[in-house]
Amino acid sequence: MSAPALRPPLTVALAQAVPTLPRGAGWAYEPKFDGHRMLVFREAERVVLQARSGRIITGAFPDLADAARELRPGTVLDGEVVVWSGGRTDFAAVQRRAAATPARAPLLARRLPASYAAFDLLADAGRDLRAEPYGRRRARLLEVLAPLGPPLQAVPMTTSADTALTWYETLPASGIEGLVAKRLDAPYRAGHRAWRKLRHTDTREAVVIGHTGSVTRPAALVLVLPGDDVPVMSSPLSAALRAEAGRALAPLAAEGSGTAVAAGLGEVAYRAVAEGLLAEVEWATTRHAGAVVLRLRDAEG
Repeated sequence: MSAPALRPPLTVALAQAVPTLPRGAGWAYEPKFDGHRMLVFREAERVVLQARSGRIITGAFPDLADAARELRPGTVLDGEVVVWSGGRTDFAAVQRRAAATPARAPLLARRLPASYAAFDLLADAGRDLRAEPYGRRRARLLEVLAPLGPPLQAVPMTTSADTALTWYETLPASGIEGLVAKRLDAPYRAGHRAWRKLRHTDTREAVVIGHTGSVTRPAALVLVLPGDDVPVMSSPLSAALRAEAGRALAPLAAEGSGTAVAAGLGEVAYRAVAEGLLAEVEWATTRHAGAVVLRLRDAEG
């Protein structure tokens, strides 16, 4: 009896942030695009697009759904959806695409066409490949996508750490966030942080778990930084960020209260919010100096 086909929602594999790139035999490296994580399911009669959260977002990306119909039924891809503008990825445009209603999505698809950068093949012709080593999945991914071309394409990959570091230094102008390192012999471990992610050292990503001030005009955000479970308070938000944060937090229902560490103030009370928002903060300014929020993004990117 054949194994059942993979169907949404699926839990995705994750990456652990690291300060330096792992080196040595058996490592592979990919550029990390600044977009939205997306799984592509080519089922027998339809295409389904799933965000990292498990939410189905097929209606928001009709252009990618159309392109994915060229895949063989039983194919499941993991990757990142991006929008290119002026020679670089445009995260704000990706956000607009992901939030589009089915009625508005076709118009945005024409104005802001999406590209899909696939970095893994989870199923091929109905066969679950997640237990196969990454190197074998990668080789088959290239074979699957070779006849298609844009907007479905494989991310670049190298086994040379020197080449990867060259990408790291030269590609930020194109909107590349950093690098992801993977073991060639490793299976796809859904829900585990088995991959390694090297971001540019001036910024890091934090989870927004609360705020001070009103929800419509928050004075500061409460963050959980990678590798640290202790909530910390951001520096006071700028006027523009207060307005943006208010719009982003409005649909996130209040989930109680707590206390967080604020630079120079100690423990400060805050109002908690449901998960769903991420903040990009300056790398060097965390607990001791106050995390300076640079921008906000939803948690499905």
